[in-house]
Amino acid sequence: MDKFIKNIIHEAPIKLTDEVSYQPGQIVSKTLAQNKHHSLTIFAFDKNEEISTHSSDGDAMVIALDGKGKITINEKEYILNQGESIIMPAKIPHAVFAMEKFKMLLIVIFPEATNKSGEQ
Repeated sequence: MDKFIKNIIHEAPIKLTDEVSYQPGQIVSKTLAQNKHHSLTIFAFDKNEEISTHSSDGDAMVIALDGKGKITINEKEYILNQGESIIMPAKIPHAVFAMEKFKMLLIVIFPEATNKSGEQ
């Protein structure tokens, strides 16, 4: 049987924070699902590590799992603490900076493909 969510145990309680480990001077990631419609990835950032400003074709939701991160969306800064979430809208520049060690779940939902007439 196909597994649509991969790289993680099925049918057992887990802590997402245990699925990625902090590494000095690095950003560690583990992809759980990815296709043309969505992406689910867990990240562990060492303190002061960052994903620089970029944009995405999909809406991105960050769920803070551990620590504190600074999320910049269209040049406005937001502080995200454990248990908090924020949406980074599609096509808007955004960045992630670890103010301290920071773990997050990133969920990106991509738009449906449209045909040449603009219909979905």
